[in-house]
Amino acid sequence: MVSRIERGPVANWFWTIDRFLLLAFIILIFLGFMMSFSASPSVAERINLDGSHFIKRHAVFMIPTLAVLVSLSFLEARMVRRMSILLLLGALGLMLLTLFIGGEVKGSRRWISLFGFTLQPSEFMKPAFVIICAWLFSERSRHPEIPGNLFAIILFGIVAALLVAQPDLGQTMLVTAVWASMFFLAGMPWVWIIVLGVLGMVGFAVAYTIFPHVAGRIDRFLTGEGDTFQVDTAREAIIRGDWFGRGPGEGTIKKILPDSHTDFVFAVAAEEFGIIFCLVLVAIFAFIVLRSFVHAAREEDEFTKLAVSGLALLIGAQSMINIGVNLELLPAKGMTLPFISYGGSSMLAIAISVGFLLALTRHRPEKRARNHVVRRSGSMVSSVTE
Repeated sequence: MVSRIERGPVANWFWTIDRFLLLAFIILIFLGFMMSFSASPSVAERINLDGSHFIKRHAVFMIPTLAVLVSLSFLEARMVRRMSILLLLGALGLMLLTLFIGGEVKGSRRWISLFGFTLQPSEFMKPAFVIICAWLFSERSRHPEIPGNLFAIILFGIVAALLVAQPDLGQTMLVTAVWASMFFLAGMPWVWIIVLGVLGMVGFAVAYTIFPHVAGRIDRFLTGEGDTFQVDTAREAIIRGDWFGRGPGEGTIKKILPDSHTDFVFAVAAEEFGIIFCLVLVAIFAFIVLRSFVHAAREEDEFTKLAVSGLALLIGAQSMINIGVNLELLPAKGMTLPFISYGGSSMLAIAISVGFLLALTRHRPEKRARNHVVRRSGSMVSSVTE
């Protein structure tokens, strides 16, 4: 155990970090590793790979994931902003490059190979985008002469255009929802609410008209007609699992579910470990989001308030979309369940989001003391002038 008396960086980190949030994320990481044993062997065998292929790769990705998560949680807010600028510029550059040299999978260009590794740049863009937008919105409130809102809108337009060009409308909707929520929390004027609401509806109509796969997914969701094999199979797995599941490794639906280790890992968890286990997963994600909101509500710094809220919304909304698709409450969309689904880019990108979140929610007594002194000084000046 680290002593409170010690003043080293690790001791300061241990006593200032939200250990409950940290524990929740670590539990998710190890539950994801556990689920790789259940969900991935059948997928590996189906594509003529060794049964433990994805398990080994998941284990390998866990090491940098934990390292990134912990190391970023040491940062001060200033360093979080600086790193986010570099990460955002790099991710946007790679997203643009992906449109030209990225591999095409199912009609989309979202992946790029660099130095033997395959990356999805849009995953790394998301946490940096949230941080930079939080900074721009907060600068607008601190310095009215700086058009922070306008810059945030321009940045959102660039990100949305690159995502639509891939095309990846699921990520576009996720980013839009998080960005709009942050704009609202930053004090969005009613005129902007109306304008963005109208633009959102127009964008949805255009996407439905231009992209046949989007129209097909929405039509299948609304009518139940067409190729609904994956979502129907996922629902069947959840039903068969009942409350306590069929037992580890005893699931059968995963053998015919193409994306059982990624998009539909929640359904595999339900079949083998039961609805109770899935409710525990949902409770962990809910705890993370709500505890982050509590931190944001107590925070006096506008940037930190918006950044913590945005990162929590990013994690919560992505979880909700994945679980909603598995439960057939939302149209089918390929989106990972944070730390539970297999995927190196997803795990590392979420680790960055979590590292930033833990860094910004750390308890800093010296900062609160300074704020208290400033407030007292202001009160004393006011009384003297009176």
